[in-house]
Amino acid sequence: MKESYVYILKCSDGTYYTGVTSNINKRIEEHLKGFHSKSYTFSRRPVELVYYAEFTDITIAISMEKQIKKWSKAKKEALINGDFNELPNLAKKNFK
Repeated sequence: MKESYVYILKCSDGTYYTGVTSNINKRIEEHLKGFHSKSYTFSRRPVELVYYAEFTDITIAISMEKQIKKWSKAKKEALINGDFNELPNLAKKNFK
């Protein structure tokens, strides 16, 4: 099976970009070189790869990418830092 990757880049402005690809090295190089002038990362270079996960099913990778894109910055940083126990707590909203 072909591998797929979900990745998170930290942009120069402190924001995060989440993407999915089947060739992580090529895709990161494209972000770094600014291949796509309309992309989110183009004006936020340089970018740094701070997280990636490998999948054998592209459908699951795409689903994970969509899920992470909805997360708060704090929750993304917990994932990046490997603080997996914090992820459920960061999903809860405080409705006070």
